[in-house]
Amino acid sequence: MATTEVFYCEARNKTGTGGARAARREGWVPGVLYGGDQDPVAVNLRSNEITKAFKTGRLISHLANIDVPGEDGQQPVIARAVQIHPVKGLPMHVDLMRVNEKTRIDVAVPVRFINEEESPGLKKGGVLNVVRHAVEVYAPATSIPEIFEIDVTGLEVGDSIHASAIKLPEGVTHVITDRDFTIATIAAPSALRSSDDASSEEETEEVAEGEEAKEE
Repeated sequence: MATTEVFYCEARNKTGTGGARAARREGWVPGVLYGGDQDPVAVNLRSNEITKAFKTGRLISHLANIDVPGEDGQQPVIARAVQIHPVKGLPMHVDLMRVNEKTRIDVAVPVRFINEEESPGLKKGGVLNVVRHAVEVYAPATSIPEIFEIDVTGLEVGDSIHASAIKLPEGVTHVITDRDFTIATIAAPSALRSSDDASSEEETEEVAEGEEAKEE
């Protein structure tokens, strides 16, 4: 499971565009805290903490805790939407959702392929053609899988890897349930594909020439 980040969080008194701009000038990332049967609250988050989490890929859909001054304990939250600055490419607004052990959310979990050196197809020059770099699942908000590892040991050229190859943790289910969708395939080397294409063209030409001869 993913490591939990901790974000310092305090209420933001000034709301609206002006309040958000003022917060950014003072080194904050403005945001909104919602969910958990409570009213939405405008908040400020420390820019350095949010930026670090964003750059390491641990912001969106990752469990975090917010440390609120004057409150006992920490509140588990998940960032569900992040507005990115069009020039700087850094977070400028974050929507945080309150969660608990009963909260289930849909989340895209990245996939990682292992033991590629044990795939005969890849050894022969085949190419791992990744169809989905992440898989959408429903998971408990407090125990979201960090990554799905897929073992390609023994796979040959032409083999496919489907959703059923993923061992889902308890309580986690696929969002797509009507088919065993493809995650990746072992494609033939480009040189072999080119050779096959050339052979197909030659066969087509031979057939065409034969048909023309018959007509004559």
